[in-house]
Amino acid sequence: MHEPSAARSLSTVSMSRKLKLSQMMVFSRVLDTSSFIRAANELGLTQPAVSKAIFEMESMFGEPLFHRSNRGVTPTEFGAMLGRRVRSLMSELRHLTDDVQAFRQGDRGQLVVGTLIAASAVLLPRSVASLHREAPGIIVTLREGTAAQLFPKMMMGEIDIVVGRLPERDSPIFTAYPIRHETLYDEEFCVVCGPRHPLVGRTSVAVTELGEADWILPLPDSPARTAVERMFGEAGMLLPVPRVESLSLLANVGLLRRTQLLSFMPLAAAMQLVQTDSLVILPMPALHYTSRVGFSVRADKDLTPSCKRFITHLKQAGEDPLNLQE
Repeated sequence: MHEPSAARSLSTVSMSRKLKLSQMMVFSRVLDTSSFIRAANELGLTQPAVSKAIFEMESMFGEPLFHRSNRGVTPTEFGAMLGRRVRSLMSELRHLTDDVQAFRQGDRGQLVVGTLIAASAVLLPRSVASLHREAPGIIVTLREGTAAQLFPKMMMGEIDIVVGRLPERDSPIFTAYPIRHETLYDEEFCVVCGPRHPLVGRTSVAVTELGEADWILPLPDSPARTAVERMFGEAGMLLPVPRVESLSLLANVGLLRRTQLLSFMPLAAAMQLVQTDSLVILPMPALHYTSRVGFSVRADKDLTPSCKRFITHLKQAGEDPLNLQE
């Protein structure tokens, strides 16, 4: 364990001479994996090599970077502060690599896409497949989460673009960051259930019949939850108490197939699942609650060549989001 250094002075020049990019890359992977072993496996290094790199950084700074335990490692206060800067540097290194590759070959690079449930079923797979047909050398990494999780990561440079349901214009997160939002299409929601639900086979279902049903509801403060609340509110009903709250498409489908729960789902995603006999869309013709689906990028930073190319494919895929034949 290293004792904190009370008066050690560092300059930009001295740090550039002592701190290596390889050390920062190891440090970043240990932060992300909370494990020296997993970081070593991902980087193709031995565990002693990872331990040595962390020890050298701790010696240079005179501060411990991690708390060690049998369950893994967690960053110290100093390690967490350093991690925010190192992750930003690693992001810039990745962008530099992309720019050099794009300059040399025009069809290579790495793209990190944050995805929300609205995009994960149809829009994103179609766009990524189209991109890979045109530029198979671009490596796409997908990270799923909520807007509140993904937008800060994008501002830190860990994500290039976020695709999915856009936040409401009057929501705090819409104005919290210098982010540019672009709408691709307006998304309609529908109510879905499993193939063996008692309501399957009905020619019509009224909202008033659903108040006593068991529900999987979207998470509070999500745009989908707002749409559900509006649907019941306009029918003069209180929002049902949910059995489950979830934005996980895969988990929701599994629950719906095994229970008599109902859920609220983007129509494009639901139509794809209906084709595989996984779900049934309840016939509710008056249900026209829409939300904007599109992409979000930083307004204060130039896009990478691979991101610009990906946006072209996003726009093409968003022209007809309900067409499942492509």
